Amino acid sequence: MTPSARGAAGWPAGWSAAELDRPGTLVYGVGNLGRRDDGLGWAFVDALERPGHAGWQLHRGYQLQIEDADLIASFARVLVVDATRAADVSSYQLGVPAPAYEVPFTSHALTVPTVLATCRDCFGRLPEVRTLAIRGHAWDLRVGLTQAARRHLADALEAFAAAPAGRPTHHLTAAGRR
Repeated sequence: MTPSARGAAGWPAGWSAAELDRPGTLVYGVGNLGRRDDGLGWAFVDALERPGHAGWQLHRGYQLQIEDADLIASFARVLVVDATRAADVSSYQLGVPAPAYEVPFTSHALTVPTVLATCRDCFGRLPEVRTLAIRGHAWDLRVGLTQAARRHLADALEAFAAAPAGRPTHHLTAAGRR
């Protein structure tokens, strides 16, 4: 995955809230509200459910599954939002995943690159995808984001809302080539 933003600046043109708020766009929040900051993906999706944003389709999942390849195959653009423990992510990081079969730690949760490779190989389609990793700090069994995670979420939402309009920086065709 190629990172394209690590903080409040650098959100790529073509991926603004205004440009994604249309049919053909899926915003997929990954996480678990019962594990503190693991709920960041869902909290991002929750913020998009407010009035005035009705074009995109919103989805929440606890983890990526093989069935998600079928789900994303019907969209032109997909933004996958999840929490991260990565210490090199100060607030949030926007990435450009490439399709690749990866061996996961567990058999019931897949990586974004594996879901993309499955989508390409099984359905002959590969939507334009970005990942948004928002920095989390606590993962214990408790409901509610930490104060730091709430700040990172606010940073990501603010940058998403203020992103420049324009052509996307990367485009993948139905066959998965640039």
